[in-house]
Amino acid sequence: MPDPASEASRLFGERVRTERLRLGLSQDEVAHLAGMNVSNYGKIERGIGNPVLHTIVRLAAVLDADPAAFVSGLGADHLPPLLEAFSAADYVREQRRRRS
Repeated sequence: MPDPASEASRLFGERVRTERLRLGLSQDEVAHLAGMNVSNYGKIERGIGNPVLHTIVRLAAVLDADPAAFVSGLGADHLPPLLEAFSAADYVREQRRRRS
């Protein structure tokens, strides 16, 4: 089984799964209610999926939860490290340098 995409993805999926179980629903039922493929839904719960905002809001609506509850407390320290981190100022400076 693949590792979670990030600690943020793992925690998000864990929170979604907790809400699903609280309601006594199966993955198939939640996926159907959210208009999703059950395989994609399962990836989200396992932390290997990376849902877009619309999916997060849709899942929250289906699970009768506030979308904020799924992402509360998650920050940059829960994301994988960037290979190269540049600030916007660094990027603009480099773009101008390359044009000259």
